[in-house]
Amino acid sequence: MSRSILVTGGAGFIGSHVCEHLLQRGDEVISLDNLDDYYDPAIKKAHLQHLAGFPGFTSVVGDIRDGDFLGQLAGNYRIDGIIHLAARAGVRPSIQQPGLYVDVNLNGTTQLLELARNHSIDHFVFASSSSVYGDRNEVPFHEEDPVDKPVSPYAATKKAGEVICHAFHHLHGINIFCLRYFTVYGPRQRPEMAIHRFTSLIQSGQPVPMFGDGSMERDFTYIDDIVRGTVAALDRVNGFDILNLGNHRSIRLDALIELIGQSCGKDVVVDRQPAPPGDVLKTCASVDKAAKLIGYSPETSIEDGIEKFITWYNTSRNAHQR
Repeated sequence: MSRSILVTGGAGFIGSHVCEHLLQRGDEVISLDNLDDYYDPAIKKAHLQHLAGFPGFTSVVGDIRDGDFLGQLAGNYRIDGIIHLAARAGVRPSIQQPGLYVDVNLNGTTQLLELARNHSIDHFVFASSSSVYGDRNEVPFHEEDPVDKPVSPYAATKKAGEVICHAFHHLHGINIFCLRYFTVYGPRQRPEMAIHRFTSLIQSGQPVPMFGDGSMERDFTYIDDIVRGTVAALDRVNGFDILNLGNHRSIRLDALIELIGQSCGKDVVVDRQPAPPGDVLKTCASVDKAAKLIGYSPETSIEDGIEKFITWYNTSRNAHQR
């Protein structure tokens, strides 16, 4: 028997891929998204149009902060599990609008947990972030490392989300896995995200901004690996736990820019800029725990992932130019 899964943020980058994976294996999917203008809503609508071609897909437009609306949603649809991806994203914008980030990322998560409690939905996956680790020097990051010193409101709201998830598990017995995603990239990536933005600038011959001296390191994780890990977490969630989903390999910012340039076959002009507040120097995931609990094993190297992304970027751009 197929399950019916509520995916919040289903029109977004990660959400649309998760929806597609679930649909391809025969699950029914309810996508909940408010189609806000954080980036072009037309991109999200295009994702939904693609997903509409699958049987068993339902798109609902609404706000995760609206508890009454969520109650009506549960009354209209069977929901066997929740993958909660909807959030106000981005470290730097959160510094300018901290209240909005608290409202969406913490209040919205609490409303969804209330939905799960009130309607006996005991499979819940929460998308957290590697940003909760703050500006740590010791790598790789382990789930047991202290995460009580976030350096941005975004990171603080993701840590707060994990905490409220634990409270609902403890009080109401909801099975919850919190997944700390490490810098996800790939096809359908938001336009302002680093790899998408760098590719666009390099392809058009414009300078690429490089914050700091280029030594900043990130554990970039390809979307297919994230999707497999997320769905495996839904399938195997039991009790409460926190898991890293990363590639377990970091790359310097200057090396990443050079790699994208090589893959595009273009010379790169770098525009050096000061490092912004809230950014951390290094991220790298230990994935041993995720391997043990959900069988997670990242398969896509940064080199292969960049090639796949640029192929998608060129195909997508050509399609829009026709």
